[in-house]
Amino acid sequence: MKAVLLDKTAPIEDRPLRLASIENPTISNEEILVRVRGCGVCRSNLHMIEGDWLKRGFPAKLPIIPGHEIVGIVESIGKDVKNVEVGDRIGIQPLYHSCGTCEYCLTGRENICKRKVITGQSVDGGYAEYIKAHYQFVYKVPDGLSDAEATPLFCPGVTAYKAVKYSNPSPGKIVAVFGVGGVGQVAIQIAKLWGAKIIAVSRSKNHLRMASKLGAYSVISPEEEDVVKYFKNINYADSSIVFAPSDKAIDQAVKVVKPGGTIVLAVSGSIKEFFFHEEKIVRAIVIGTRQDMREVLKIAEDGGIHISVESHRLEDANEILRKLKYSEIEGRAILQP
Repeated sequence: MKAVLLDKTAPIEDRPLRLASIENPTISNEEILVRVRGCGVCRSNLHMIEGDWLKRGFPAKLPIIPGHEIVGIVESIGKDVKNVEVGDRIGIQPLYHSCGTCEYCLTGRENICKRKVITGQSVDGGYAEYIKAHYQFVYKVPDGLSDAEATPLFCPGVTAYKAVKYSNPSPGKIVAVFGVGGVGQVAIQIAKLWGAKIIAVSRSKNHLRMASKLGAYSVISPEEEDVVKYFKNINYADSSIVFAPSDKAIDQAVKVVKPGGTIVLAVSGSIKEFFFHEEKIVRAIVIGTRQDMREVLKIAEDGGIHISVESHRLEDANEILRKLKYSEIEGRAILQP
């Protein structure tokens, strides 16, 4: 099969990914072989490729095939596979597998299992023509969604959904969203379903235009306006969500929330100041559980999520990731073999 391999971490400008011809994956009794129809290009892919996550142990092996939001067709199944048939169209999210026996798995929080396996970081991912997956961690794609529409649901979709849930939105509440790329655009749509007013903050004028089209109550460029002052003038936000990988964005997100409010972090970073007497709550999110993923697919099936997508060839992976790095992609890019 054709696959995009990372042999050594390096800046994306050095074009560290190479297109190669390798053997198709071999499946075990509980695994399925999937012919990839689309794989999303995520900023976390970029962090791994450039070596930002070596201290976290990723990539766990080299060479590795990146990519963790995937839609494809089941080509073959192991003898112990249940509820998945050859020909099914399924999706694979970053949560590739978990142990199933720890306290987190047993309480429906398998996304924070200490032994979880991450697609495209621990094991080979979806920048390829084929991928194997465990049958208990795949999801049937609703018929009404195209491959391009469905693919981003399996990372930005579930990440945005969990972040919005943690922000406690409700009718009339103000939710500040920092970073309006592939994930932020979904968060705006989901928060609106709860009746919240969304104020989008982004350095990208293209992303702010997209936020306005999606129904954001207001948009702010931190390069043109004092973000904290803006929120002070409207009596602050009830909650904030950070998708922008920036300590400055995190600092602003903390400051714009009223006492007792919630800050949700979907990125790594540092908090400079935190005044305990304001009783603000900071929550972090990482990917989503299997139940979260099912709920996202139901919302999308009912027409509640529409993601701007642009499709590219596997051969273009280096260039697409470079464009992502410099915010030159408006919505979500996907690679299609």
